[in-house]
Amino acid sequence: MDISLLFSMSDRVPALATPSAMHPESWQLRAQVEAWARGRGLVLGDPDTSPLGRARCERLAARVFPAADADSVDLFARWLTWTLALDDTMDHPPLSDSGSAVHALYDDLLRAMRRGHARPGARPLEGALVELWHTTSKSMSRDWRRRFMLHLEAHRDGCAKESVNRRIRHVPTEAEYAPLRRRACGPFLYDLIEPVLGVELPARLLRTPRWSTLADGVADVVAWSNDLASHDLEAARGDAHDMPAVLARARGLDAEQAAAAVADRIADRLEEAWTAARRLPEMLDRLELTVAQRSAAAQVVKALLATPRAHLDWLAESGRYAPAADPAPPRLDALASLR
Repeated sequence: MDISLLFSMSDRVPALATPSAMHPESWQLRAQVEAWARGRGLVLGDPDTSPLGRARCERLAARVFPAADADSVDLFARWLTWTLALDDTMDHPPLSDSGSAVHALYDDLLRAMRRGHARPGARPLEGALVELWHTTSKSMSRDWRRRFMLHLEAHRDGCAKESVNRRIRHVPTEAEYAPLRRRACGPFLYDLIEPVLGVELPARLLRTPRWSTLADGVADVVAWSNDLASHDLEAARGDAHDMPAVLARARGLDAEQAAAAVADRIADRLEEAWTAARRLPEMLDRLELTVAQRSAAAQVVKALLATPRAHLDWLAESGRYAPAADPAPPRLDALASLR
């Protein structure tokens, strides 16, 4: 499977038709993020020899936020790098098939965030997280910080459930998979849109069904698109936690049919998200939001709706899902990459 199927959808999915813009300082961001990842021990040796080193997270950040403050885009790219480093750790024993090991790791991470410093000799993930959290949370409200922590805990629970499924060789059903994947695909990353843009959304907006349809829809599209890109690597290690594998098992499909079915689901889910976004203004009127709150909502909606195409363009230029023996793809702007 590959992502060419997603690019071929652009004729029938207007939201994917236009290539994403790129932040003008993307190349400087690359050097900054690579230096940070090396300095924190997240990337060791030649970056092109590891999936994390080849991921080029700054490109995804620069595509989601092409006009934001460069320092804020850099911060988002660091969060992406940390999240993928955590994901790589989860993909290997003992965490890959032990829910208790996932909880133990997360206990260490969450305790470090709460006390404000990593333990002596802690793994790089812990120290990097404390630094990122300090930089990000200092300008955000208590409500936002609580929401972010709850999404970290949801991520922990989703990853732990996946680990248990691997151990007992359980393939999730279609009904089980979407909410599980949403939890295991870094839901806290979407909270970071607000500090990157320097805004904060009111809680009463976030509680509405229409906002949930928009936010969850975008998260699902990104997760399922990522599933198409990572399916071959996951299948090689016997992991059935991706949408193609789930649909193939549930419907008795071959690989080509399963990929096409995933593409159809992505198109439908993206349309649901855009429909919810188009109907948001009337809801904002009913909520009687202030001018500043309406502006914040508009900025976050714009970033959310830009994310699926930005992620698709990143998948095409990232080397994260290339087989280990293959060289990284050419680093060209002409090529338009969470799990």
